[in-house]
Amino acid sequence: MTSFWTGKRIRLRGIEPEDGAAFMRFASDEERLGDLLNPPRSAESYRAWAKEQATAKSENDCFQLVIEAGDTGEAVGAVGSYHADSRAGWFEYGVTIGADHRRKGYAAEAVVLLLRFMFAERRFHKCQARVFAHNESSLAFHRRLGFVEEGRLRDQVFFAGGHHDLVMMGMLADEFAGVHSLSER
Repeated sequence: MTSFWTGKRIRLRGIEPEDGAAFMRFASDEERLGDLLNPPRSAESYRAWAKEQATAKSENDCFQLVIEAGDTGEAVGAVGSYHADSRAGWFEYGVTIGADHRRKGYAAEAVVLLLRFMFAERRFHKCQARVFAHNESSLAFHRRLGFVEEGRLRDQVFFAGGHHDLVMMGMLADEFAGVHSLSER
């Protein structure tokens, strides 16, 4: 039997100390998309962060995983759950794929594996995602996965010299089950 965390094109795994350089690339790629701008960080700070993450325990169903290409073993992105509220049964998630690896199906496969785990194994009822309104490709990606737009927070975030809308996307466990299998492939 294949690992739950292995798909057709990817494998999800924990962060290793040597993943710092990959996360540094992902941050640079996100900046080029016109997303939030942060001050530059040193390569050493990414190495130290990755080393810390490699031994950190996940808390309250919040964790981050590396998306590794199945054919090369290269770290191509990251996916994780954030702001999990087990009492109310919802969580938020985020995903990033390195610029050289976009549009190859890695993100969709990683998100389906994460959602399958959170809905079927951890019994969450709802997943939310925050998407910058100008990011049409991310909005379309979420719609293809089965997310629906639940609302728009006007002028919610400030970057690139101005305020921008944030779109709240959501998917319920039964909506996921209607589109994707709750069990392994």
